[in-house]
Amino acid sequence: MKFLDLAKVYIRSGGGGAGCVSFRREKFIEYGGPDGGDGGNGGDVWAEAVEGLNTLIDFRYQQHFFAKSGQHGMGSQMTGKSADDVVLKVPVGTEILEEDEQTVVADLTEPGQRVLLARGGNGGWGNLHFKTSTNRSPRTANPGQPGVERTIWLRLKLIADAGLVGLPNAGKSTFLAAVSNARPKIADYPFTTLHPNLGVVGIDNHEFVMADIPGLIEGASEGRGLGDQFLGHVERSRVLLHLVDGTSDDVATDARTILTELEAYSPVLMEKPRVTALNKIDAMDDEAIAERKAALEGEISGPVLLMSGVAKLGVTEVLRALWTQIEPSRQTAKDDPEAPWQP
Repeated sequence: MKFLDLAKVYIRSGGGGAGCVSFRREKFIEYGGPDGGDGGNGGDVWAEAVEGLNTLIDFRYQQHFFAKSGQHGMGSQMTGKSADDVVLKVPVGTEILEEDEQTVVADLTEPGQRVLLARGGNGGWGNLHFKTSTNRSPRTANPGQPGVERTIWLRLKLIADAGLVGLPNAGKSTFLAAVSNARPKIADYPFTTLHPNLGVVGIDNHEFVMADIPGLIEGASEGRGLGDQFLGHVERSRVLLHLVDGTSDDVATDARTILTELEAYSPVLMEKPRVTALNKIDAMDDEAIAERKAALEGEISGPVLLMSGVAKLGVTEVLRALWTQIEPSRQTAKDDPEAPWQP
């Protein structure tokens, strides 16, 4: 299935049905009086987060969602039928934005969460509502309220416990394939990964979800390369795994490039717990490993783990370090299930 994380849709709620002007006409009943019924309500437009979806590809083929209008009122005090609602089924983690792509209308982070996007118009009153002691035969009825028409954007941000970041060819996809059942494309050229991949990782009888996004390059926050269009998918992660290619000539500069782009995208990403690992140690000798580890630790001012996704060296230690960061936030969510998702 093709991955799509941004879609523009057009929605319109249904208009209310018009009220009816009618008078009772029955044999042997003189001056029957007004009996016009009310119009039915127009259909609402809702968005609902559902499980089992991880892409917005359905909205590539259908962009218009229009609810029907309510039925008009009828004589004999018969109210028109209200129209059915229209529900947009979206993946968990979908943000709903205004047409300007900046204003957030809602953020659906839990299965079953719903938000009203456009309320249907109320049905108009029939002339029965206008009957008074001085106006026994009103010939007035209200038209139904019009529906609401608007344009919105759907933006999907995958919900994962751990997010992989790094330069192109840092070994992110290889690592994800080594620790999960995910099968991302792996090749020896930059930007092999063109869309995010998810994998379920197991360590010490625990499981968590890991997301791999396309590699970042210098200037990504300004649109270079694939830009920062996929960074939103790790924005919700509880911890980031920063992979640095150990075979690079300057690992410190590589690490600083990624950190600079994360900070330019959002200060939230820089504040997240982060595990840094020097990858591809199977292709280096001990002296080179020690030298580049020291350079990397000096750049990030923190510990650096050693690993190789291909040879599966040090992978367990990296996963345990990630779980150490994930477990406390999961426990907090478990203790307070009513608390909102904290990315």
